[in-house]
Amino acid sequence: MNITELARKLKISTVKLREELPKLGFDIGQKAIKVNPWVANKIIENFQKGLIKFEEEKEEEKEEIIHQLTDKKEIKIPATITVYQLAQKLEIPVVQIISELIKNGIMATINEEIDFETASIVAQDLGFKTQIADEILIQEGGVITNEKLKEILKEDEDKLESKPPVVVIMGHVDHGKTTLLDFIRKTNVVSSESHGITQHIGAYQVEKNGQLITFLDTPGHEAFKAMRTRGGRVADIAILVVAADDGLKPQTLEAIKIIQQEKLPFVVAINKIDKPEVDIERLKQQLAENNLLPEDWGGKIICIPISAKKGDGVDNLLEMILLIKEMEKIKANPNREALGTIIESHLDSQEGTVATVLIQTGTLKGGDAIIIGPVSGKARTLKDFNNLELNEAKPGTPVKILGLKKICQVGDILEAISDKKEFKKKEKEHSLFFEKKRKKILFFLGQKKFLDAKKLNIILKFDVSGSEEAILESLVKIHRPELIINVVAQGLGNIAEADVMRAYASQAQIIGLHVIATKTALILAREKKVQIKIYETIYDLIDEINKIQNEMAKTTKIERIDLGCLRILATFKKGEGSIILGGQVLEGKIIKKGKVDIKRRDKKIGEGVIDELQTNKVPIEEVNAGVECGIKLNTQTLIMPDDILYVYEEKIIETK
Repeated sequence: MNITELARKLKISTVKLREELPKLGFDIGQKAIKVNPWVANKIIENFQKGLIKFEEEKEEEKEEIIHQLTDKKEIKIPATITVYQLAQKLEIPVVQIISELIKNGIMATINEEIDFETASIVAQDLGFKTQIADEILIQEGGVITNEKLKEILKEDEDKLESKPPVVVIMGHVDHGKTTLLDFIRKTNVVSSESHGITQHIGAYQVEKNGQLITFLDTPGHEAFKAMRTRGGRVADIAILVVAADDGLKPQTLEAIKIIQQEKLPFVVAINKIDKPEVDIERLKQQLAENNLLPEDWGGKIICIPISAKKGDGVDNLLEMILLIKEMEKIKANPNREALGTIIESHLDSQEGTVATVLIQTGTLKGGDAIIIGPVSGKARTLKDFNNLELNEAKPGTPVKILGLKKICQVGDILEAISDKKEFKKKEKEHSLFFEKKRKKILFFLGQKKFLDAKKLNIILKFDVSGSEEAILESLVKIHRPELIINVVAQGLGNIAEADVMRAYASQAQIIGLHVIATKTALILAREKKVQIKIYETIYDLIDEINKIQNEMAKTTKIERIDLGCLRILATFKKGEGSIILGGQVLEGKIIKKGKVDIKRRDKKIGEGVIDELQTNKVPIEEVNAGVECGIKLNTQTLIMPDDILYVYEEKIIETK
């Protein structure tokens, strides 16, 4: 809950709230802009019960409360906005906006971007109601975006021709996605992958009944979602693989959600039917419970039993893909300049920079001038998935492009442009647009955001940019503003000495995926005490970063537990820093090593710790109400008869 909202509910100013809560045992920090929901609800509950009361406010503070409760002008704020743009929207001087940000512990310059949540808190503090603006992806500065690509793909209906359907195989880990693809294309991918999880993004074509089918191979759902974000609907048909012996799992449900969001026609491949005691009907029951009623149960969901390992039922599956292609009328216009989506990009020791593009409309020819996001150049050499050279690539064809100067990002859109003037114009527009976008992503990941936030510095190294995209998308997903994931550097290739030195200088951890660290890098890392962690799967890498975040996000608070009180009957021997006392426990209990507040006529005069406790000269651990005892108290306070010792203990509570 925002602190402003909490203040309104308590009918108190935010300034007063920050001052009063520590006195009542709720120390949220003077720079806090958000309050833990549990803590906020507890404060409100105690306030309503009358257990929390605030001191009378000054006139100017009362005015602030009245200001908070009056009707406010409502404004819409986008997901990110510069400080200057926010000032214009609120019609308030920029200096005042910067001042409000500083009050909340945030340093931002006039042109720096802040996220919706931060901008919303500042606006609410200044008396506005806020709402997030609906963001629509449009063509900006000549850059073709998601919505524009969808419009282009719908154009020229009279010029459309049949094209190979692009199929994506989705499902839970270990349910046989890669094994199925492996059988279909008659190659051995599983043995070269870690734990059976596909790491690189590629595409392959097979022929069935004289027709081509393109299969998209993705490293888990995160990368597929990254491609969808910028490239629109990359696939035409989905195959949902579900293991008959395992049923629907969390990742299966996530895959179903993605398929339904994209409105993809799909077929369910019930895998591992060769295993003994497999109950296919039980799996169909699970599908029905998730609103996926199989055809043979009276529904519309096509279910095909297969064994990806032995190949049983795979022919039926491919024939069904071709049938869906005819029913869905999957077509494109080959007679225009090419547009496509990057599905993989990497550095090759022999071929140099390689990008794999899936052509979605038009025809790409060798030598065409192309723009791919911030990267521009010529498609000097085209190769198919078997590494054979091509003269051209038509819609639905995956093709490798050689000769680019930079690595492309997965999901970026390739655009072929024949006009030289138009090419130069768009090249400049793209460069400006993507530089702005890069800064926005880095800012979103937390750079230069909250001054008092904890920071996890990491250097990321990958083997291919497809894996990089999946990781960055996941980092954005698990990002939290109060704990910054600061990506100091990222890049392709093995971990070298330069990476270790950069990590040492920035106090960062090096995290790698499918790479190795050179011997000299490992020696230097041991010497500089730099942590290097290398993972074989994206899932393990993201889990590890999440664990590190959770550990860093743990905070400790000390809770006081009142135990009892004792009245001093007599004082005996006083030593250096300690005193021997006699007393009677009035209520509760007192314990050895208990902490003590010393009060005289209800006024606190000192503190101490019970070092020893005795009754009848016998050492004990605790004394209950009504019992007299002897105490050795470690304190510097001069204690007199009738003083009261209030005994308590402190417990350290770890919170997330």
